[in-house]
Amino acid sequence: MIVKNIKQALRTVSVFALMFTTISCEDLLKEEIVSGIGNDYMNTPKGFEDGVNAAYSTLRYFYGTQQGLTLTEYGTDIYATGADGGYKGFHFYDTQLQPTVDYLGNTWDELYRGINTCNAIIGRAPASTVNESTKKVRVAEAKFLRAQYYFILFQQFGPVDLRLEETLAPTKSTARVTEAEMYNAIIKDFTDAIADLPASQSQYGRATKPAAEMALAKVYLAKAYSSSKASDDFSKAATLCQSVVANYGFSLLSDFASVFDENNQKNSEIIFAVQYTSDPLTNVTNNTNAVNGGNNLHLFFGMQYDVQAGMQRDVFYGRPFKRLRPTSYLLDVCFADRTNDSRYKKTFRDTWKSNKPGTYNTAFDDSKAKVTFASGDTTIFIPGYEMSKEERAKRPYQVLVPSKYSEALFPTLMKFFDTKRPDMTYESGSRDYFVFRLADTYLMLAEAQLGAGNKQAATDALNMVRKRAAWPGHEADMLITSAQMDFEMLMQERARELAGELTRWMDLKRWGNLVDRVKLYNPQAAPNVAAKHLVRPIPQTQIDRSEAGSFAQNTGY
Repeated sequence: MIVKNIKQALRTVSVFALMFTTISCEDLLKEEIVSGIGNDYMNTPKGFEDGVNAAYSTLRYFYGTQQGLTLTEYGTDIYATGADGGYKGFHFYDTQLQPTVDYLGNTWDELYRGINTCNAIIGRAPASTVNESTKKVRVAEAKFLRAQYYFILFQQFGPVDLRLEETLAPTKSTARVTEAEMYNAIIKDFTDAIADLPASQSQYGRATKPAAEMALAKVYLAKAYSSSKASDDFSKAATLCQSVVANYGFSLLSDFASVFDENNQKNSEIIFAVQYTSDPLTNVTNNTNAVNGGNNLHLFFGMQYDVQAGMQRDVFYGRPFKRLRPTSYLLDVCFADRTNDSRYKKTFRDTWKSNKPGTYNTAFDDSKAKVTFASGDTTIFIPGYEMSKEERAKRPYQVLVPSKYSEALFPTLMKFFDTKRPDMTYESGSRDYFVFRLADTYLMLAEAQLGAGNKQAATDALNMVRKRAAWPGHEADMLITSAQMDFEMLMQERARELAGELTRWMDLKRWGNLVDRVKLYNPQAAPNVAAKHLVRPIPQTQIDRSEAGSFAQNTGY
């Protein structure tokens, strides 16, 4: 485990200008560089604030990054691999998925670094001279963050080394706790955080009571399917979700697409977000192995439009890294209803317009030999169904039909596109990453109610999301009855609403059906996926720096 005391953590964070100040009451991302920090700096009001703010930086390692994406969307029933990129062992579940993969070690180290900063804040709080009311809230924030970091570790790796006090010196003494001990510690931290966090904070981006309630609800849902389950786990999750829905003024936006409007990120649906800016110094974490910085999810879902007739790469259509492409299950089953449900159209880009006029030979569309474009003409259209050759021939552009989809050509997820980047090659994005949003709360409430046997309540919760997703005039057609409400409906609804939002692997892990779903719907991964893949391999670095034999590798790796 990476060992950092708060002085070291603060020094490391200060190098990257990640020490947040409280000069502004508007935004958590007002920052300044802090240097020459003594070990008693934490006891001062400013030092205590800086320590708490440093604990947030670990969020930027996981959320809105390729690391977090790799661990949450690769190798699921809704996404398969694109043409480019590494780390495909996470897609294929093959021999590439080894304990030596750097994303595993880096994620482990960064989360423990954040945990130890939280431990220092909680442990040193009594000696801090910050006023008591502020101290109480900041300790609650640290407990929220510590629980969130442990929950990610727990879901990815299984039970780990549970450290709830600051590690001040290097040690090889480590041990894995039980599943029950993990759940107890995480639940206690979130429960304590709920008790002491305010409903809202003047600095946007800080943890709040509803964020902690939603986080705890996710833990109870996971626990409800585990060997540590209790009879009231589903009902507890439901109560927490109901509180988030009813007590804090959140509301679903009227239009699904507007949730991801890059000009309206602080909207009424967002419960907790990790913030990014256009400042490259602000966006990096304190982990020197973190790549690029910024929210770079805009890179990974794009198809290879930029070598097609009439097109070249630009900022608007993005830099297509082609890391993930939707599975047939996502496109043809989850998004089968496009008459009533607007989310297929609003989730995937289906039209490209020429930014490189001229006459070209066609590539994937065999209905015509050449195409000619003026600036702004449609060059590529993806109808989403197998349009006939005769119909395609009538179109003055290339039509990409499902039979021509490939690892380079496919419907492109639009949720994370960032048109505010300074140039077309720039990788770091400035969009916030939405960790918790209200539509997910409703879907979790539906899952909890279904698990608790309250089928009508589950139906009502799910219908809140479905009604919002309807095309105008089709709201009634989107509503389901309790007879239609089952677990398959729930799984599909989460795919429709949350595709690409760093939830799917965790969902399948929680439900215990990762292996079955991948075998059914992900042909690339079906030959290799096995029960051992419900957890990742423990990083070899962790095993090597532990006392011999004290930290067991996960079974099968």
